Amino acid sequence: MENKKTMELFSNAPISQAVLKNALPAMAAMLMVLVYNLADTFFIGQTHDALQVAAVSLATPVFLIFMAIGTMFGIGGTSVISRALGEGKTEYAKKVCSFCMWGCVIVGVVMSACMLILIEPILSLVGASADTWNLAKTYLMIVVCCGPFVLISNCYSNVVRTEGESAKAMMGTLVGNLLNVILDPILILGFGWNIAGAAIATVIGNVIGAIYYIAYFVRGKSSLSISLKDFTVKNKVASAVLAIGVPAALGSVLMSVSQIIINSQMAEYGDMAIAAMGVAMKVVIITGMVCMGLGQGVQPILGYCVGAKLWDRFKKVLRFSLVFAFLLSVVLTGICYLFTNQIVSAFLTDTTAFGYAVQFSRILLATSFLFGVFYVLTNALQAMGAATAALIINVSRQGIIFIPALFILKMIMGMTGLVWAQPVADIVSLIIACVLYINTSKKMVIQ
Repeated sequence: MENKKTMELFSNAPISQAVLKNALPAMAAMLMVLVYNLADTFFIGQTHDALQVAAVSLATPVFLIFMAIGTMFGIGGTSVISRALGEGKTEYAKKVCSFCMWGCVIVGVVMSACMLILIEPILSLVGASADTWNLAKTYLMIVVCCGPFVLISNCYSNVVRTEGESAKAMMGTLVGNLLNVILDPILILGFGWNIAGAAIATVIGNVIGAIYYIAYFVRGKSSLSISLKDFTVKNKVASAVLAIGVPAALGSVLMSVSQIIINSQMAEYGDMAIAAMGVAMKVVIITGMVCMGLGQGVQPILGYCVGAKLWDRFKKVLRFSLVFAFLLSVVLTGICYLFTNQIVSAFLTDTTAFGYAVQFSRILLATSFLFGVFYVLTNALQAMGAATAALIINVSRQGIIFIPALFILKMIMGMTGLVWAQPVADIVSLIIACVLYINTSKKMVIQ
C-alpha cells in the first residue's frame, strides 16, 4: 500500500471512519484469537474429562509467553514504524520491520529450545499434579516446537496495521485461527487424540498464520521490508522497538506468570478448582480480547498523529476511542454476566468444577467493564513513545499490584481471595494509567 493512502486515512478521514476502519478489523482479529483460545478448552471439554481441561489451563500460561514476546516485537515495531511513517522516514521504517522479523526468528528458536530442555521443572512450577502431569507435558512438548511461528504471527498482526492494512492484518490471524478451530474437533474428537490433538491443531494454525504474513511481504504488497539486507540493530532500531515493546511484553509475560502463580496456589484446593479458574478466565477474556483489539487498532493512528504533530486530531481520536471502548466493554460485560452459566457449561460438566467456575467468573466480571478504557489509554501511551509510563502500567497490573494482592487476599478470604486479586489490580492500574496519561500529555503539550 502506498504511504499516501495511509496518510489520507490517518490524517484527514473523519474521526469515526478512521478509528473504525482501523479498529474493527483489529477487533475481529482479536475475536478470532479469542475463538482460538476458547476452542482447545471447548473441544477438550467435550471429552467430559475435567483433568484434561485442568492440564490445558496449566499449560496455557507457559505457551502465552511465546505470544507475549511476539507482542514485544509487534507493539514496539508498530509504535516506531507508525511514528516513522508520520515523519516520512520510510527507509527507517523498513529497517524496523526487518528487525522485528528476524528478531522473532532468533528469539523464537532460543525459547523453544530452552522450554523443551526445561519441560520437567516448568511442569513442577505451574503446579501440575500426578493426575495432570503427563497431560500437560504432552500439550507443552508439542506446542513449544512452533515458537518462531507464534512470534511472527503475533508480531505482524500488529505491524501490518501501520500501513492502514487492517483487513490484511486481520486475515493472517483469521486464516491461522480458523484452521485451528476446524482441526480441533477433527483431531481431538474425530481421531481421538484428545489433548495431543489440540496441541497439533495449535501448531498448524500458527505455522499457517506466520506463512501468510511472510507471503504478504515477499509478494511485494508492502512498502515495508522483512529482507535480511535491511536487518540492523543499529541507528536506534533495536533500542526504539524494545523501549516500547518490552513494557508491552512484560505486561503479557506477567499475566502468564500471574496465571502460573494462581494455578500453583489454587492447586491446594484440587484439580477441579484449577479447571474452574481456567474456564473463568475464558469467560472474562471475551471482553478483554475485544477491547485489546480496539486499543491495538487505534494505536497506529495515534502514533501517526504524534509523528506528524497533529495534536488536535490526536485528542479527537483518543476521545472517540475512549467513549466507544467504555460502551463496548459495558455491553460485553453485561452479556457475559447474564450468560455465565451457559458459557461455563460449554466447557465443564463436572458439578464441583462448574460451581467454582460460575463463582469465579462473576468475581472477575466485576471490573471487566473498565477494560476498554484501560487498553485504549495503554496503547495511547505506547503510541506516544512513553516507554516508562507503559512499563509502569504493565508491571503494576499483573505484577506489583496483582501478586501481593493475590497472597494478601488469599490469607484473608481463602480460595476466593485468589480470584478477587484481579479486580483489585484492574481498578488500581486504571487509576495509574489515567494519571500517567495526564502527565505525559502535559509534557508533550497535548492539552
